Amino acid sequence: MSSKAYRPRREDFRCFYTLGTRWGDHDSYGHVQNIVYYSFFDSAISHFLVEQGTLDIDSSPVIGLIVESSCTFLSPITFPDVVTVGLRISHLGNSSARYELGIFRNDESEASALGYVVYVYVDRASNASVAIPEGVREALRRLVD
Repeated sequence: MSSKAYRPRREDFRCFYTLGTRWGDHDSYGHVQNIVYYSFFDSAISHFLVEQGTLDIDSSPVIGLIVESSCTFLSPITFPDVVTVGLRISHLGNSSARYELGIFRNDESEASALGYVVYVYVDRASNASVAIPEGVREALRRLVD
């Protein structure tokens, strides 16, 4: 973890979700495990889409599949920290969207981690790439950086 790397601030993001760490999230060094950060990303994106009414987990005919993701760890998070995940969209294409996410520890103004997740939208039945439905696109535009 590097404290000298670029650390986005809360104001760099458009929407936020707060999640708690759990006792089992940390490793033997006392840091939240790397895989948990990806769970924070996925939870924040899913919360946003469900709240916007653009994702019915059981029956949406078009769904977003993660095709690429990355996380840069900037400073540690530990239990019992509270994390806030900030979201923004850095690219909104015809059938894909790139979410950028910042993870903020407790009330800190600089991110403890910065990541991205690329979704490609597909027809649920055929798994074929399709254009992002207009309702989803409209919701995602609210996050465009």
